[in-house]
Order: sequence, then structure tokens, then C-alpha cells
Amino acid sequence: MIQFISKIGGESLRNRDVVNEDRLSALPDDLLLRILSPLRTEDVIYTSFLSKRWRHLWKMVPNLKFDSYSFSEHVYKSLALHKAPFLKSLHLKVKHERDVGIWIGVAFALKVRQLVLSAFFMKDSFVRFPSVLCSWNDTLVFLKLKHSILLNFPSRVCLMSLRKLHLHYVMFNDEESVCNLLSGCPRLEDLIIRGSYVDVKTFTIDVPSLQRLIMEEDNLVERDGGRYMIKAPSLKYLKMSGFVGREVLLIENSPELVEAEIIDIYNIANENILVFLTSAIWFCLHLSPLE
Repeated sequence: MIQFISKIGGESLRNRDVVNEDRLSALPDDLLLRILSPLRTEDVIYTSFLSKRWRHLWKMVPNLKFDSYSFSEHVYKSLALHKAPFLKSLHLKVKHERDVGIWIGVAFALKVRQLVLSAFFMKDSFVRFPSVLCSWNDTLVFLKLKHSILLNFPSRVCLMSLRKLHLHYVMFNDEESVCNLLSGCPRLEDLIIRGSYVDVKTFTIDVPSLQRLIMEEDNLVERDGGRYMIKAPSLKYLKMSGFVGREVLLIENSPELVEAEIIDIYNIANENILVFLTSAIWFCLHLSPLE
């Protein structure tokens, strides 16, 4: 019995030595960066205290994510000391900071590919997206803006590489801002618009390269007029839902359209909402009633 315990104890000591061995630090940088990338940036920075091996590794992580609702010293530190060849993605979730221009400007300077900005404020408060930074950019591929963000583009933007634009409950300053943004994205393929734009009566979507379009509104709120004007000859997929009391004008047919979902559309004074469906292979309709 004593011999059995001694044997197990010996095995435990050897196993403990194996556990204490730092095998993680022995991994190559590329693999460690892949492990760190999905983590919150605040947590990634803390790894610099583990050992000399980790001291500067966090500066090379290509994905930065801040979801603490307010900017902290970690934002200053991570952006200022970032050493990766380019910034793959930046996710910012803010609650109190209203001037985010400096951080987005640094991200653009770091050639950011994907930018996600979420702002959560009280009613009638918002973050102004820095339109001046959009006058020329050829690296941003994906832009997602959510909630309390005001978009004011008094002049045409130039986002040469942007392919995906997702807008969730943001506010446009005027109709000109809508046109200047969308017309400045010559390679845009994927556009999602969720929410209402109370200051925009005519929302014009004129994007020849657009292939996928999703437009959703809150079907519990009836609008007093207003309309969407869509001009997307390359469109392959379209989804529209939740429209109440709107005019929906499809200016041009979409000869390449394959799939369409038109659901929860009510009290629409419409001219040609069904014309674009002539080329669709699959579609789902729920329209009641149409005038």
C-alpha cells in the first residue's frame, strides 16, 4: 500500500513539472497572435506582464477591440504603439466619448481594413462620424456603424476599397449626405440599412456595383411619406421589410436579381414595387395593402 502511494506521488511530481513548463511561450509569434486576436484589447495588453517573451507581442496583434463603453488609457497606448504592418480590424464601443475622430484617424493611418463603431447615448445625443477622414481612403473594406452616430457628408467621399457598408439606426444629416456617401463607394457590393432616418425624406441608393441590399424599418411606426429611390443594376439579392407609409420607387429594373424578400410592407403608395421581380428566380412577398 505504501509502495503504491509512493508511485502515484512520484508520477504527480513528474506531471507537475510538465504542467509548470511554459509551452505556450515557446509557440511562434504568428500562432500566438492568432490566439490573442479574438480577445479584448485590454486583456491582450495585460499579457505583456507575463514575461519578457510577451512584453512587446501585443503591439503586433492586428485586431483591436474595445468594448468597455468608454475610452481608457488602453486605447491611447494600443493605437500609439501599434507595430503591425496594417490594422486588420478595429472595434470601438463608446458611451461617453463624443469626439472619436482622433482614434478613427489613427486607425486610418494604420491602414485599417475593418472598422466597427457602436455608440450608446441618452436620447438626442450622438457621435459625429469624422467625414473629413473619408475624403480619400483606399484600404477600408468593411464599415459598420451602429446606433447614436450622426453622418454629415457635405461633400463627396472617396472610399475606393469599401465593399461592405452596414448602417444600424444611425442618423443622416440630410439627403445630400446620403448621396455623397453612397456615390463615393465605387466598389460597394453589400449594403445593409436598418432603422429610420427622420431627416431624410428621399433616401437615394444609386450604386451600380451593389449586389446585396437589405433595408429594414420598424414596422410599428408609420412614416408620413418619404421614399427610397433605388438604382442598382447589378443587384442579385434584395430584402425589404417593416415599411409602413412609405413610397418605394425602384427607378431601374435589376436584370441580375436572383432572390428577393419583400415582407411586412403596409400602406405603401407605390408605383412599381413589383417591376424588378421579373428576373428573380426566388422571391417571398407579404404586401398588404398597396395603393
